[in-house]
Amino acid sequence: MPRKRSITLRCPICKKPAKTSDADFPFCSERCRLIDLGKWASGGYVISSPVDDAEEAIADRSSDTEDSQ
Repeated sequence: MPRKRSITLRCPICKKPAKTSDADFPFCSERCRLIDLGKWASGGYVISSPVDDAEEAIADRSSDTEDSQ
């Protein structure tokens, strides 16, 4: 009979073990949850769009600098 693998989930802020049954999951506590919320609110976390083509990004940057001169 195969055994189920035990997965240890850790709080993304302080790295302490976090229980999936807690109301603050995936954080270990309300404190860590509020720290994370504060980082989002202050702009500490940024979602950027991926660059599809490196050559296209370089061309866009060079045309921007030529336009501003």
